[in-house]
This record gives sequence, structure tokens and C-alpha cells, in this order.
Amino acid sequence: MINVEAVYWFIGALFIAWASLIARDTNHRHRIGSSLFWGLFGLCFFYGTWVQAGTAPAWPLGIAVLALVALAASGQLSDGKAKSSTAEERVAYAARFGNKLFIPALILPVVTVILVLVAPVLVIGGKPLLDPKNTTLVALTIAAVVAAVVAVLILKPKNKLTPVLESRRILESIGWAALLPQMLSTLGILFTKAGVGTAVGTLTTAIMPKGSLLAAVVVYCVGMFVFTVLMGNGFAAFPIMTAAIGWPVLVQQFHGDPAIIFAIGMLAGFCGTLCTPMAANFNLVPAALLEMKNRYGVITAQIGTAVPLLVVNVALMYFLAF
Repeated sequence: MINVEAVYWFIGALFIAWASLIARDTNHRHRIGSSLFWGLFGLCFFYGTWVQAGTAPAWPLGIAVLALVALAASGQLSDGKAKSSTAEERVAYAARFGNKLFIPALILPVVTVILVLVAPVLVIGGKPLLDPKNTTLVALTIAAVVAAVVAVLILKPKNKLTPVLESRRILESIGWAALLPQMLSTLGILFTKAGVGTAVGTLTTAIMPKGSLLAAVVVYCVGMFVFTVLMGNGFAAFPIMTAAIGWPVLVQQFHGDPAIIFAIGMLAGFCGTLCTPMAANFNLVPAALLEMKNRYGVITAQIGTAVPLLVVNVALMYFLAF
């Protein structure tokens, strides 16, 4: 069975490969610091397997996180300007292959959906081929590999390891922001453990009109939006607002459908993702990669969609979940 741990090991191997490439780049301004950062991050994916299994202590991962923060904060990361195709070569590729360039990008979602749908019948020796608890993640990883192979077959680059080399270039362009989703989701769990959700729940319950379902729905959705803006990630805001309003008020008090409430609640949080520079990997990195004059141009373009969508999510939750 291809389980989620195999996916994590594959991801860890990629980070270690990129760290090795950086370490061998003698023209890199921060060769040692950058290679240590990405290599250490890759090793965490391997070590996490034993932590999850309960055979190793978790505190080394905490030290590793502090080390990653220290390396990033001390300016040890930089774009190594890895060798890539020139602008002229990219124009030539576009003219030569045309719409075929979109095939690898389309393969990713198509293969993922197909694998998820057929996963129940993919059984070998009475055991499922794909991890039933993490089917989507495993399917997405397989689809990414398939898309990379297809890209190589279509473009026929001189170096067959071009996907690894190009992904290293993109990774360094993004920098430490690539770690934000994991860091921020962990921050949300820490806030919940610290009782922030309970404190927020006590405060909002005292302010909200008692017995008002609409007020509770608005507070939950807007709270998801606001906390996502502040923390940069809907996954970080989710445990806080769910502990404060989602579970005790919307589910237990008003007997709402948990699946609908929490799914739409996450969508409300994602509206906040569209509006915050804290979601650097979504909003600031694309502006940098596209060399936009306004570094907040992506956010400016998305606000007009995010706010109306938040209102729609409030309405959907109110009418569908109760």
C-alpha cells in the first residue's frame, strides 16, 4: 500500500536533493545557510515518521523549527539564481509547442481525480493500493510525478533531471514562505491548546444576541475571515473559531450539520487568505515571481472577489446547515 508516510519521505528526499544542489553551487551567496535550511527541513519529514509512530521523541523537531527560524531570520537564505532557460529559449518553446505546454498542468488535477474515484477498487492481495485515510494526498503526489514525466517526454530537455533543477530554482525564489502553511497551521493548534479559542468564545458569546442563529453564523464566518487575515492561513484560524463558536454554538446549541458548517467555515477563512500579505506564499510570492510593480497587486485584485464571496458563504451556511 502506498501510504501517506511514503509521500512524506518522497517530499523529504526532494528537499534533501535541492539542498545538495545548493551546497554544490559555488556561486551561491548563502550556499551553506540555504543548503542547511532546506536539508534540515527535508530531514524533518523522515524523522516525523518515527515521532508519529511513537518510537522517537518530538522535541528534536521543535529544535529543528527553531534552527530553521534562526537561519531564515539571520538572512542565510537567498536566491541562488540557478541555471535556467533564457527568456529567448522560453519564447521559442512557447512557439514550438503551443497549447501542448498546458498538458502537464492539466494532467495533475485529472490524474488526481481519477485515482481518488477508482481508489476503492484498486486492491492488491485484499489491501487497498492507496492509503484510504489519505487518498487525495497520495493521489496528488502520484499525479505530480506523472505530470513531471509527461513534461519531460513532451519538451525533451537535454537534462532529464530538469524538473528537479527547475523546482529548486522556484523553491529558492519562494524562499522561507514555502514553509508558511505548515508553520501557521501549527500556530493555530498551539493557540487552541493555549485556550485562545475558549477565550474568544467567552467574549463573543457575551456580546452576541442570545438565541440568534444569524448572529452566530456571521460571527463564525467573519471570525474565520479575520483570524485568517491575521494569521495568514485558514487552517490556523479553523481550530480557534471552531472551538469558540463552531462546535459549542452552531453544532451543539443550534444542532447544525457539522460537515456543512466546517466546510463553509473553511471557505470563509479562505476569503481572508485572498486579502492578507501574511499569506505570503499565495499573495506576495506570485507578485515577486511575476515582477509586478505593486507587491500587493495580487491582493488588490482579489479583494473584490473575497468580500462578496464571504457574504455568500454566510448565506449558504445559514440556509444549508440548519
